This record gives sequence, C-alpha cells and structure tokens, in this order.
Amino acid sequence: MMRDENGIPANWFVDPQFLGVAGAYATDDDNPLSWQAEAVCAETDPELFFPEKGGSTREAKRICAGCDVKAQCLEYALANDERFGIWGGLSERERRKLKKRA
Repeated sequence: MMRDENGIPANWFVDPQFLGVAGAYATDDDNPLSWQAEAVCAETDPELFFPEKGGSTREAKRICAGCDVKAQCLEYALANDERFGIWGGLSERERRKLKKRA
C-alpha cells in the first residue's frame, strides 16, 4: 500500500467522481461508494485521521461524531480490513475489538 511521507495511505479517500463512477453522488443503493460524497472528513486534514503512533485521535473522533455517513464509513473499514486510521469514529484497536466480538 502506498503511503505519503506522513504514513497516510494514498487511497484513504477515493473520490468516486474522479474515478468516473456514474452517479457517484447519487444516494442510491447501487453505488457502494456514494456515501463518501457526504463524508465530513473529505473536507478536513487527512492527518487528523492518521495520527502518529501515540498521537491523539480526539479531533478525528469529534469530526466523525457529527458525520451523517459514520456507519457506512465503519462498515467500509470493517469490510476492507482497514488497519490504519480512524474510520467511522473508531481507531484500529477499537475496530479489531469490534471484529473479535462479532
């Protein structure tokens, strides 16, 4: 997986419109990435969502708390085994615990 100089995955956010996904910003159930158009994190600094080891996750989680697509984001992270960053308001460790309980 490609990462930038700060360790942030290059594909942490995939703009479905950039990929040429027809109807990407439509809110239909046919497009599994359409939720990203509503993600608040896409309008903020990605470094907040990929803190250095031991860094604070508080600000990222605060942003997630007010996001309308938090559940879809978490579902995506769990389905795609995202191992880094804050997704759907949960850290890597919190997602691992959630998966173990399931």
